[in-house]
Amino acid sequence: MTVRFADCHNDLLLGVTFQRDLGEPDLFGEFWLPQLLAGEVDLCVLPVYTEDWFTGEAALRRALTTIETARQVAVRHAHKVTLVTTAGQLREALDDGRIALLLAFEGMEPVGADIDLIDTFWHLGVRMASLTWNRRTPFADGLGERSTGAGLTELGRRAVGRMESLGMIVDVSHLSDAGFDDLAQVTTRPFVASHSSCRDVYDHPRNLDDARLRVIAERGGFVGQNALAEFVGGERTVDAFLDHVALAVVLIGAEHVGLGLDFLADTEAHSLPASAQPEPGFFIKGLERPADLPAFSQRLEARLGPDVARQVASGSLIGALERLLPR
Repeated sequence: MTVRFADCHNDLLLGVTFQRDLGEPDLFGEFWLPQLLAGEVDLCVLPVYTEDWFTGEAALRRALTTIETARQVAVRHAHKVTLVTTAGQLREALDDGRIALLLAFEGMEPVGADIDLIDTFWHLGVRMASLTWNRRTPFADGLGERSTGAGLTELGRRAVGRMESLGMIVDVSHLSDAGFDDLAQVTTRPFVASHSSCRDVYDHPRNLDDARLRVIAERGGFVGQNALAEFVGGERTVDAFLDHVALAVVLIGAEHVGLGLDFLADTEAHSLPASAQPEPGFFIKGLERPADLPAFSQRLEARLGPDVARQVASGSLIGALERLLPR
């Protein structure tokens, strides 16, 4: 049986929106759709991320522009993809053979300190969100501020309550350890780490330690393993990435483990000047873009066995979203 894939973190909207600003109307159709089809991808979670230079009201405007880009993609390619906001829509897309796209926030900088805007973005289709990227926000400290030892603010606790009342999935990737611990105390619903690997395999602050991985699983959540070489560590190879996947499966069970691949090579090529491109070795050779996934599936099956490989490749994320999204 063919291994199909579901990715809990693909930043493609960043590059597609940037190119749209430059007058390229359909980078998604020209590049990303063929990639997703070649990679046998059934589902992508698409972060709405605002770069450092978009602050305050500019971040809000950029987020709205990015969401409009996603809407245009879905309209232009309705025969192949669909934006989903409910478990029913997700199942319908999968049954129809269309790629399901789910909007998420990677950092809630566009919300500022106005938690009512969480409702606004919910109505615009955002169904998953992290309180921060690596920065400090009115809601929490990201891991870039971890030396302060700060976690969620009081406003952040209220924001989590608002998200849960709506049904928006809370994402802990990029939170500081203190922020994770605070969030674990105040949440009442399962939460996820959309793109975080195992700190016990490679000691990087973007990865999660065993105890926090177990907390996510005990709450009924999901962890997407991140294939960005900086977080994989070791020799930065496909096998090194599989070490993270295999440990997570042993620690918390395959039903809680999937992929949040963070394919940035092409996104950065589409959105950064040549002088700002990452150094060689920033990405894992052979696992840089969706079209690499069919070959990767053979390595995944060899390491985990076919049944667990299919669970990790797509079953766990799809199952989690079908449980956590509104009906």
